[in-house]
Amino acid sequence: MNYKEATEFLFNSLPMYQRIGKIAYKKDIGNIKIACEEFNQPQKNFKSIHVGGTNGKGSVSHMLASVLQEKKLKVGLYTSPHLKDFRERIKINGKPISKEKVVEFVKNNFDFFKKNKLSFFEMTVLLSFLHFSSEKVDIAVIEVGLGGRLDSTNIINPILSVITNISLDHTNLLGNSIEKIAQEKGGIIKRNTPIIIGRKNKISDSIFNKIASEKKSKIFFSEKKNNYTTDLNGDFQIENISTAEKAFQVLNEEKILNISPIEISKGLSRVIKNTVLRGRWEITSLKPKIIFDIGHNIDAINKSINEINELSYENLHMVIGFVNDKNLKKILNLLPKSAYYYFCKPNIPRGFCEKKLLEMSQKFSLTGNCFSSSSIAFKKANEKANENDIIFIGGSTFLVAELI
Repeated sequence: MNYKEATEFLFNSLPMYQRIGKIAYKKDIGNIKIACEEFNQPQKNFKSIHVGGTNGKGSVSHMLASVLQEKKLKVGLYTSPHLKDFRERIKINGKPISKEKVVEFVKNNFDFFKKNKLSFFEMTVLLSFLHFSSEKVDIAVIEVGLGGRLDSTNIINPILSVITNISLDHTNLLGNSIEKIAQEKGGIIKRNTPIIIGRKNKISDSIFNKIASEKKSKIFFSEKKNNYTTDLNGDFQIENISTAEKAFQVLNEEKILNISPIEISKGLSRVIKNTVLRGRWEITSLKPKIIFDIGHNIDAINKSINEINELSYENLHMVIGFVNDKNLKKILNLLPKSAYYYFCKPNIPRGFCEKKLLEMSQKFSLTGNCFSSSSIAFKKANEKANENDIIFIGGSTFLVAELI
C-alpha cells in the first residue's frame, strides 16, 4: 500500500461529511470511544486545548499553536479540512505527519476500520491522537470538526476549551437557531475546565453560562481590545487575536501554563511561519490583487465583503462557488452588485450547481457568467482583470483548495 492508496481508502471507502454532506454525519461519539479503547487511550498521553466555534476556530487554533511553539514546546496541531494534502490536518511544530506514518496507520488497522465502520473523521482523529502520543508532544491544540457535543474530538479532556463565536452554519445538522447551535458547540465545555468565549452574544452567552455553571467550570469572555498583531491578513483577525490573548491570560491566571507577553507577541506575529496556515485572506498576487479566503457562511462572507470595501481597486472579479447546504439567498444578497461574477461548482458531490447559482444571482442583480469548472472560471477572471483590479476566490473551502 502506498500513500495515494491509503488516502483514497480514507477519503472514499467510508462516509466523509465534507464531501457528501448530511448522510455521512454521525450523531454519536461511540465509535471514537471504541477506537481509543482499542489503542489504549492515546489522547490521555498529552495535554490539550480544545477549540470550537462557527468561524475563526482554525485561525485561533493556529495562533495558539504558534505561541506555544515560541515557548519551545513540542506542539501538536489537529485541524480540518485540509486544502491540498491530507497531512495538513496533523502537524507537530508546523511539520505534517509523514506519508509513511499515514500508510502504516491504514495498512496495519485496515480490518479494524472495516469491522467497526469508522468514518473518515473518526479515523483521522484517531490517527492524530496516535501520532501526538507516539511523538510525545507536550501539548496539542485540537480543532473541533463540526458542532462540538457529538464531534469525534470531544473525547479529550483538555486543560482549556475555547469557543470562538456562534452564528448560523450547518443548520441542517446542528439546528436552525442560535440557541440550538450554542447547545451543540457548548458540548465541549468540560467539568472543572476553564472555557473561553470569543465573541459575546446575549442568546448564546446565557446558554454557555448555564452549561459552565452545571459543569462547575470557570467561564471567561474575551475583550474587544487587544495588545498584539498577527501576520494573518484581514481586520477580522482582530477578534481572533483577542480570543487567543484571553486564552493565554486565563492559562497564566489559573496557573495552568506560564506564557510570557514576548512569547505571545512572537507567536501571533509568526503564525504562518510556525504553522504553515493557508487560505485565510491569503494574497497570492498584487497586480492584480488575488485574494483567497475559505469563509463560507453568512457571517464569514459578510466579513470578507467588509474587507473588500476597505480596499482600493478599479474592478472587482469574484470567483464564487458554494456547497448545497448554505442559505444562498441571504449570501447572494450580501454580495456587491458592482462586481463581475464567475460562478462555478466545487468539485465535490454536494457542490451547488453553477447554472442554478447564476440563475439565482440574477434575481439579486448580480452580473456574471457560469463555468463548468473552477479552473476555467479562475482563468477567465485572470484574462479579464487588469493590474489595478481585485480577483477574490471564495464561498467554499473546497473551491479555494482547488485553486490556491
